[in-house]
Amino acid sequence: MTDYSRRDFVRIAAAGAGGLFFVSSCISKQSRWFFFTDEEASLAESIIACLIPADDFPGAKEAGVIHFLDRQLVGYHRRFQNLYRNGLANTRKSCLQQFGKCFNDLADEQKILFLKSLEDNTVPGEPWKDMASSDFFNLILDHTMQGFYGSPRHGGNKDYASYRMLQLDYPLIIGRHKYETD
Repeated sequence: MTDYSRRDFVRIAAAGAGGLFFVSSCISKQSRWFFFTDEEASLAESIIACLIPADDFPGAKEAGVIHFLDRQLVGYHRRFQNLYRNGLANTRKSCLQQFGKCFNDLADEQKILFLKSLEDNTVPGEPWKDMASSDFFNLILDHTMQGFYGSPRHGGNKDYASYRMLQLDYPLIIGRHKYETD
């Protein structure tokens, strides 16, 4: 074992702290998403906003369902990562081929028609030759509903949006509330 002087120790510690600062500053400049790229998150959020739109109550976008999807795709639903990557890429390509613009830039009526063609497996063009568009549509629809109607602790249903819409009481956690007994 080598003996280090205090000066050597301070120099090594300073170099280590500087390295940690450099690494943390690089990490903080990366995407704010766990799974999605910024472009994928924007497209997915636009899709889920069409699936559960806002009206008198918040929709999927306002309820933060995109955060539910992002968290689950690096956790419990990680087996669907390729389906999401390919489905979002194919959606982007199909919209560009069919309309000459991105899904986010389509009029609301065009978005709905496009999503119906995804659901019916009738999307024209080359991008969907290797996978059924309905598989992607059904998956993102299922996950959107899970994120909107599920517990906020999983990343969606911000501020209990769906519970308020359905006029449900927030689920009580046993041990937190005292129950009246007869």
